[in-house]
Amino acid sequence: MTNLAMNLVHTAAKHPDRPAIRLGDSVLSYAQFEQASQLVAALLTQHGVRPGDRVALMLPNVPHFALLYYGALRLGAIVVPMNPLLKEREVAYHLSDSGARLLFVWTGFEQEGEAGAVLAEAKTIVVEPTTWPGLLAGLAPVAEVHEADADDTAVILYTSGTTGKPKGAELTHANIARNVEICADELIFVSEQDVVFGGLPLFHVFGQTASLNAAIYAGACLTLLPKFDPRAALETIARDKVTIFQGVPTMYTVLAHFPERDHYDTSSLRVCVSGGAALPVEILNAFESAYSCIVLEGYGLSETSPVVSINRLDQRRAGSIGVPVSGVEVRIVDDSAVDVPVGEIGELIVRGHNVMKSYWGKPDETAQAIPDGWFRTGDLARRDEDGFLYIVDRKKDLIIRSGYNVYPREVEEVLYEHPAVAEAAVVAFPHPEFGDEIAAVVALKPGAAAEPDELREFVKAKVAAYKYPRVVEIVTALPKGATGKILKREITLTTV
Repeated sequence: MTNLAMNLVHTAAKHPDRPAIRLGDSVLSYAQFEQASQLVAALLTQHGVRPGDRVALMLPNVPHFALLYYGALRLGAIVVPMNPLLKEREVAYHLSDSGARLLFVWTGFEQEGEAGAVLAEAKTIVVEPTTWPGLLAGLAPVAEVHEADADDTAVILYTSGTTGKPKGAELTHANIARNVEICADELIFVSEQDVVFGGLPLFHVFGQTASLNAAIYAGACLTLLPKFDPRAALETIARDKVTIFQGVPTMYTVLAHFPERDHYDTSSLRVCVSGGAALPVEILNAFESAYSCIVLEGYGLSETSPVVSINRLDQRRAGSIGVPVSGVEVRIVDDSAVDVPVGEIGELIVRGHNVMKSYWGKPDETAQAIPDGWFRTGDLARRDEDGFLYIVDRKKDLIIRSGYNVYPREVEEVLYEHPAVAEAAVVAFPHPEFGDEIAAVVALKPGAAAEPDELREFVKAKVAAYKYPRVVEIVTALPKGATGKILKREITLTTV
């Protein structure tokens, strides 16, 4: 049987009394988790959910997300995770596009959730801790697990929609199960002794596979943080003796520069994993120096379950996304899908057990993304002579100034070297003579000071003349998505 829910069944049988999910002082053992997932399956059955039906979850990082997730999978239903911050029309789109007829929404977010559900003709159940036990009271547990085929869809994950409306990536039980095994058994070696930091959104593929599912598979404890905050994160690490920290670059940036970090005991950390966006080398070095813990940078996408490649504990290079994981092939190709020589830049394409089944209900987009069995990532990359991969930039973020290619990440790396810079994003704006012109938007470290001219000259001294930003704007904070990734599409330049 391939059903991902069997991981919970097996772990609960093996380690019934070990802590599975923790939120603050509240702890759920594996036996309790398994029993609750059986009751959730009964609740879903009561509401007419059958195998293949879509069940939408609009919850933050709370234990109820995990219970609903595994309860739905147990029935053979398809989980549609959604950001609880979505607004009415966005909720309606996700529900209508996926065909979900049942939405679970966390208390405090029900106004937008219910309004969107009405538009999509879906039913809403508000999840509130005090009333939750009543929803499950008197139900007969569903002990059996639906026999899912390897190619059955387990989850529909909506992409961030940087181009057009979000598309739902169909990840199968086999997609996720294999990626989970690789994360736990080959990459970060998760065991039942580990405590995994649960600050990545569980509705996002990184947090879902590498945190929730990997912890359940290995019998580790997942300690949840509903909203990332550096102080709360450090308190969680110190209190629960977190051994595995997983985050996106903005989390590492904030923690590396947090002035009170030495007040917290983080000595339990044994490995950290970064993904979701490129991790600037300066931030990696600053974090490792501050916390005396190795950071493994990896790479993946919603469409690849997500892990494609990662650095290893015994084999890593700063600035690299490592080498492909077991069973995954990558190529770097030009616009004609011809492999480029070692060291040259091209588009990274992927083939393997991790590549999604399709975009839900979108055969044309699926064929465009996977025309020949190789998934087009849209990311520009290069490979060195030892096989290590380096993401250069998003293909669509490439700036072409006077016919010269400018890769924003290269310029951003230089900005991060300035002692006053906390975050940086390099973007293009139209220019009548050069086509694209270059701008940098920068947020400074707490208490730091720098002038735009100073930052511009700093970069100018370190890169070719066509690469440095002609416009530099300093802001209090850069716009970010749910996972903390900087959203360049939401940056508005005020001086051009």
